[in-house]
Amino acid sequence: MLLRTFGWSLGITAAGLVLAFVLWGGKGLAIVAILSILEISLSFDNAVINAGILRKLNRFWQKMFLTVGVLIAVFGMRLVFPIIIVAITAKLSPWEAVKVAINDHDRYEALVTGAHPAIAAFGGMFLLMIFLDFIFEEREITWLGWLEKPLAKLGKLDMLSVAIALIALVIVATTVATGVPVHGGHGTIDKAETVLLAGVGGLITYLVVGGVSGFFEERLEEDEDEDDAEEAGDGEQAAQPAGSGPTAGQVAGLAGKAAFFMFLYLEVIDASFSFDGVVGAFAISNDIFEIALGLGIGAMYIRSLTVFLVRKGTLDDYVYLEHGAHYAIGALSVILLITIKYNVSEVITGLVGVVLIAASYWSSVVRNRRVGEGSQSDDKSEITTGV
Repeated sequence: MLLRTFGWSLGITAAGLVLAFVLWGGKGLAIVAILSILEISLSFDNAVINAGILRKLNRFWQKMFLTVGVLIAVFGMRLVFPIIIVAITAKLSPWEAVKVAINDHDRYEALVTGAHPAIAAFGGMFLLMIFLDFIFEEREITWLGWLEKPLAKLGKLDMLSVAIALIALVIVATTVATGVPVHGGHGTIDKAETVLLAGVGGLITYLVVGGVSGFFEERLEEDEDEDDAEEAGDGEQAAQPAGSGPTAGQVAGLAGKAAFFMFLYLEVIDASFSFDGVVGAFAISNDIFEIALGLGIGAMYIRSLTVFLVRKGTLDDYVYLEHGAHYAIGALSVILLITIKYNVSEVITGLVGVVLIAASYWSSVVRNRRVGEGSQSDDKSEITTGV
């Protein structure tokens, strides 16, 4: 299963490293390898979050995630997205932006870095909403019960997460977004308006895409419940005239819509996770193709890891992993908003996610042992009572 799931990633890694050596020599090979490792370390929590969504989809959409989704992630977010950002912020045509990316690396780096406040505000708000909706949701299993249970009670207030996110955005826009250093260290600039607009854009994107996907998912679940109820009935459906009730085609169509919007939601989440990696990559290289190749290889492993977690049922076996990943999302959203003005090392960003994931994994292992020991004690008690 490992080879089948990670085979494409291993093959692309080998081909990518060979291509890097041919095009840029030993230095280019090292840069691409470092960028790949950077992307994997920054996005491990992304794989856990993606797996929680992807397991709701069938095999077809899982394959779409590994094919079309990879094209979006590698070519869209790592290659095309920065060029679009440069074209918009510098008021250039797409073709002129491409020429800048290829021929003037320093200017390209400056333009992408200059757009970082808007990118960070959009991605930060989107990820913050994911985190807030998670911690305000009531659930049977809690990791940090002392914190999650009171917050779940507060979450019964309508639109609480939206209100908190907007308050956070206003605070960031009026504090962090003022006096943002200009690339190169030549003075500062006020980015409050840009951050407000981009942050609201991230919030709206979350509400629209997440809301639509959630709507279709609920509709699909309702139809499945109705089908189960009809199957368990006393045979009245056989007496119904043909054409009454939802047809198989309608249910399949509804499932398709639910899967499509959930896939779209998944891609937006993946894009939000990639923002810090795309901008942070300029600390290592300002060559657009080295960045795209290195980050693209890392993105392939995250995709394969996501599918591996789904097919192994890891999230069901280690129930606190999703909690740790969502706390990592919360930390990443805060870090993104802080980086609007202040530099935060990618090492810190990566370590925060790894530590939280590792802690939630270990807590899951401890819980599984405790549950296993409890079930064995119950079995022994039943045997003794039977004797």
